Amino acid sequence: MNNSVSGTARLLGAGLRALLVLTLVTGVIYPLVVTGVTQALFSDKANGSETRADGRVVGSSLIGQSYNLPLKKGQETPEPDLKWFQGRPANGLGSNSINTRYKLLLSGATNLAADNKVLIQQVKDAKAAVIKDNSVPGYTVRASEVPADAVTSSGSGLDPAISPQYARIQAHRVAEKNGLPVARVEKLVKDHTQGRTLGFVGEPRVNVLELNIALKDLLAKH
Repeated sequence: MNNSVSGTARLLGAGLRALLVLTLVTGVIYPLVVTGVTQALFSDKANGSETRADGRVVGSSLIGQSYNLPLKKGQETPEPDLKWFQGRPANGLGSNSINTRYKLLLSGATNLAADNKVLIQQVKDAKAAVIKDNSVPGYTVRASEVPADAVTSSGSGLDPAISPQYARIQAHRVAEKNGLPVARVEKLVKDHTQGRTLGFVGEPRVNVLELNIALKDLLAKH
């Protein structure tokens, strides 16, 4: 009887020691090592690819955000603030009523087929809005000039970048709204156009948040 109790106690003691050791290794040491390595070698990515302006975090370089005017009384959908460059249409799987900068709660594709009537109407409406919003005196956007990313959301629904073509279409409107020379705004777009990753992955792109930060800096000097 005593041997049985003693054996059980030894097993419990060994199990407890194993639990403590594994907890220490996997729950404390390993996370600290991984955190230290990522902070040392990939601090920007580890911290969420934060984008800063005026000494504070204003967003992430990996997540698109909206540039809209405040809601007016009775409005359900805000109007875009046309003095800023606009990103891709944002679609996802749910709404976020708390974080107003990022309306979508869950990112993801709409999963609408190419022949879906809802998607077709969304694209038509978006295309008409792009033409209307970006046509200013002396410059008219033609339907053939509107790129796909201007009227469709990305697979995540939160793409932070737009194509150089979409950015160039917006340059005339941004210049007109802010009282800037078109050539200066077009240069801003060119300076913030990123090439393909490693020279062959993906497509050339313009990060909208970074472009708008540069636009704000330009306006402060103008």
